Amino acid sequence: MSRWKPLVVVIGSPLLLLVLQVLLYQVVGVLEGSDDPMAPAFTPLKFLAVNLSTGVTGVLTILLLAWLAKVPWRSLISFPRAFDTRRLTYYLIGAVPLVGAVIGVVALIAPDSPGWTAFGVTGTTIVMLVIVVLSTPMQTAGEELMFRGAMLPAAASWVRAVRPAMAVGLVVSSLVFAASHGSADPWLAGYYAVFAAGAGLMAIISRGLEASIAFHTANNVLWTAVNTLMADGEAFAIDRSAGSGGPSVLILAAANIGMVAFVWRRERRLRREAA
Repeated sequence: MSRWKPLVVVIGSPLLLLVLQVLLYQVVGVLEGSDDPMAPAFTPLKFLAVNLSTGVTGVLTILLLAWLAKVPWRSLISFPRAFDTRRLTYYLIGAVPLVGAVIGVVALIAPDSPGWTAFGVTGTTIVMLVIVVLSTPMQTAGEELMFRGAMLPAAASWVRAVRPAMAVGLVVSSLVFAASHGSADPWLAGYYAVFAAGAGLMAIISRGLEASIAFHTANNVLWTAVNTLMADGEAFAIDRSAGSGGPSVLILAAANIGMVAFVWRRERRLRREAA
């Protein structure tokens, strides 16, 4: 592609996501009668707004890159093979116990780090859990489409040699992913970059987005469900301010590394069997 085209994806997609989220937050503020629709606490409707805006942005970003690069949009999701729902299911089944184990370790070693208050179930909790289960896969798939399906290959196109191109794509997409989460804490910002790099490696190794979508979905659904249950029946907020992170994020990073190793072994075995 012409060198300016990847910039449209790298810069434009996060801006589009921001605009959509702000607009939907304003709509939610009207529906809820809120004086501060941009408050950090996640009400069920605000959480739904985040998930919807992310899913829509992911789809639009894939279509944008397909148009700019003159390639089939399906090739940005998996290539040279077709998208495989059995792969998606397999990796989802593998990711759930891995993420669950990490949550258990955090609960034992660093229970204060996630900002949990107390277990509680109210009507807000139940509605939130329903929205988490039904709409979070849309959000995680949207982020994978945006950052791994579109931004990674777009940035990689700046370099011709294959391995340097993959490195550039991974670095650019990971840094933008971390920046888009808006954390002022170096531990959290570093974790988001590691998460993105791990998801990018999963996509490269498996030649598709099934593994990264599966891991991202398991991670976000389980963590958000636990955060909801441990908010004492109230809306919870994600604190990304300076000082909110710490060495405990290394436990979370271990799950990413473990999933990359799992995908690598699985894909290597599949290629041996196909040879």
